[in-house]
Amino acid sequence: MSNNPLVKLAKETIRSYITNKVTPQPPEDLAKEFMERRGVFVSIKKHGQLRGCIGTVEPTKNNVAEEVIHNAISASTQDPRFPAITPDELEDLTISVDLLSSLEKVTDPDRLDPKKYGIIVSCKSKKGVLLPNLEGIDTIKEQLRIAKDKGGIAHQEKFEIQRFEVKRYHDQP
Repeated sequence: MSNNPLVKLAKETIRSYITNKVTPQPPEDLAKEFMERRGVFVSIKKHGQLRGCIGTVEPTKNNVAEEVIHNAISASTQDPRFPAITPDELEDLTISVDLLSSLEKVTDPDRLDPKKYGIIVSCKSKKGVLLPNLEGIDTIKEQLRIAKDKGGIAHQEKFEIQRFEVKRYHDQP
């Protein structure tokens, strides 16, 4: 179990929701970091393989704690790439929580770094988001291609780029 309170909150939320369909309340003694309003991603892995990942690039809730709770439930039950997590999987899951910095518009792709920055690419109403420092994504070109694919943006379409940094907190398997 992680010592990080954000990861602990995400893990407890997933367990509570998957086993009892109960959405926990944020802790009453919120630390300063929980009180901020930031975008948050919750990623779930099972035996090292992605099992769910949902997040918000900008805050949608009153504080980080509420954002973690909402996104932990979504990542465990609503990621369209995976079926909902079942109670027998709970012991095999590892969780990470990413807190996002403010978004920054980028006009020169050379100012990107897939190890340091996540990106949002957008074209009209289409949008693709990719977190930073993902295994197997080592170049700006790969990062842009994958983000565009996720957003359904065709190769020849003009698109805008925003970048962000994250503070990543990991669970210990």
